[in-house]
Amino acid sequence: MLVRDAMSTVVLTIGPAHTLRQAAALMSARRVGAALVLDPDAGGIGILTERDILNSVALGQDPDTERTHAHTTNDVVFAAPAWTLEEAAAAMAHGGFRHLVVLEGEEAVGIVSVRDIIRRWAPLRQPAPAL
Repeated sequence: MLVRDAMSTVVLTIGPAHTLRQAAALMSARRVGAALVLDPDAGGIGILTERDILNSVALGQDPDTERTHAHTTNDVVFAAPAWTLEEAAAAMAHGGFRHLVVLEGEEAVGIVSVRDIIRRWAPLRQPAPAL
């Protein structure tokens, strides 16, 4: 199975000037754990995850004044739609993150998450035992 079969193609995109509270509200409303941050001044595509917001709050920073650009990961690891889910899972495990931005050429065409991979693999496994 390939990344293109599991990735989300509707991707939340925000700007570098959004506050962390605005980003969190948008992510919550869309029920996603990551947003693409498009910042031409920082070199293009970055990613902001729920963990980035959590880390900021844990440090006592104000989510109403902190801007996404200060918490965005800009050295993003990208996947290709033709990667296998095993390749995507290995990249996530190696890098210690749960989301991969999927690029086709230079265009972001989706995001694949650990949850997306599990949803694809789970039907291939035995059902979970009843509790």
